Amino acid sequence: MFFRKRYFAVQLGCAATFLGILSSSLLAQSYSAGPRVRPLGVSLEPPQISGNAYLRGDMPKFMVGEARMGANLSGADLLAARADEAFQTGKRLQYLGNVTEARFQFDRSVDLYMQALARAKKNQALYARFEEAVDAIYRLDVTSLDAGLPLDDPGFDKSPLEDILELTFPVDPKLKSKVKAELQATVSQLPLTMNDSVLGFIHYFSGRGRRTMIHGLQRAGRYRPMIQRILAEEGIPQELIHLAQAESGFYPRAVSRMKASGMWQFMAFRGREYGLEQTPWKDDRFDPEKATRAAARHLRDLYEQFGDWYLAIAAYNCGPGAVERAVERSGYADFWELRARRLLPLETSNYVPIILAMTIMTKNAREYGLEGVTPEAPVDYDVVEVDSPTHLALVSDLAESTVAEIQALNPALLRNIAPAGYALRVPKTRGDLVATMLRTIPAERRASWRVHRVGAGDTLATIGRQYGEAPASILQVNDLEAAEPTVGDLLFIPKALPAAPAANARARRQTGSHKTRPAVSRSPSPPRPARRAPGLQTASRRLPQT
Repeated sequence: MFFRKRYFAVQLGCAATFLGILSSSLLAQSYSAGPRVRPLGVSLEPPQISGNAYLRGDMPKFMVGEARMGANLSGADLLAARADEAFQTGKRLQYLGNVTEARFQFDRSVDLYMQALARAKKNQALYARFEEAVDAIYRLDVTSLDAGLPLDDPGFDKSPLEDILELTFPVDPKLKSKVKAELQATVSQLPLTMNDSVLGFIHYFSGRGRRTMIHGLQRAGRYRPMIQRILAEEGIPQELIHLAQAESGFYPRAVSRMKASGMWQFMAFRGREYGLEQTPWKDDRFDPEKATRAAARHLRDLYEQFGDWYLAIAAYNCGPGAVERAVERSGYADFWELRARRLLPLETSNYVPIILAMTIMTKNAREYGLEGVTPEAPVDYDVVEVDSPTHLALVSDLAESTVAEIQALNPALLRNIAPAGYALRVPKTRGDLVATMLRTIPAERRASWRVHRVGAGDTLATIGRQYGEAPASILQVNDLEAAEPTVGDLLFIPKALPAAPAANARARRQTGSHKTRPAVSRSPSPPRPARRAPGLQTASRRLPQT
């Protein structure tokens, strides 16, 4: 099963009835609810904690400007602000290790959002904030609240338009004159055409498919600057960004029924043809930047082959061989003629009109009620070159982030271990810190160990229970000079080393399960360090040498 539930059981239980009531009024105004995993709309930067020099105080974007509980707030706004405050409190408690209270605050945040939505009917912005909050809590809940090593493979997303590529939709007669006038005033590098198939998809995206359209435009903000830059460098019309919207909804880990993968939906052989490496550790088809470069070059090659952008787009979908055969059979090198003669796959016949419909609507955003759609913030990160296999849980500890956030920044990784030589992306401003701290950990331990910052009330016993390790092992590996660590100390946790990738693959084949937990082997007892490691000084202990 490729797809995991978007919301966790607690949120489904408490919100199902309420969302059912809202669905009729918000369906046409809300955001895409297509199957997806770990939505990425909310930054999960840890909250500001006094005295911790490694943390930033940035707030998630859905909270900016709303957390101030001023006297001017009332009704739904006041409830939403209280919900934001509960969410931030929950993150702070969770980071400090108070799981029970963090869970209470997260539940309280959801309850307050539901009360706010009940008072503010048809409030699209508030509903979007509610969805972002629930998604953020989900990711925090399934990663950070579990201190053990997350060993299962990262999840995949479904292409949101896959189910409509073989459908046709009615044409609203009123659209013809409207769209004709719009095309006369629209500037586009991609030639634009109006016909019944294009009008049918404009009608669909204006009604039943509006949520899909809006959600794609929102998520486009994460990658638009990068995509626009690469398309310009490769000489590709900027409007072809909508191929990624149609292919994947801008989800880097989208997988189709035919196993086309990534934001640009490359089949394995085509990805390798354009330099997208696929190994047991990583698949470059899921890397947004590498896949965008490959897609642009593939589109350029297809245009050079066919001399027509519509045929190039069609060939991108069904393969150049299929388009060549259609041209040879008909004698027409014209997409619309091939479509009318039904010489192309039905999915391809609708693919080009979908791209054109999205382009026309986006370029005339005000006419289609899309002008107020706020794109998500562009993805920004630092890069750390890892020289040995490194677990993402350890990276999240060092960056004081979450495994979900590190996974989101590195969608090409197929497992939660980055292989040696991998250019690992970490939250912006954390690169130097992560690189420095990794050097204090023996290279052979980076695929298994964890790091824990000691909080108030922590003891070796409680820390050991949290990670499933004996207090004596923690004491030994950190060479503690005192019986107990002090608040603020960073402790290495000598976790067990995961099995090699080949063994993991064999285990999955034997069981037929995508989620088989690999066997583990115990590492030998680590040597006691001989000197203090740079950059992580504490008053009570020395850290392992490299």
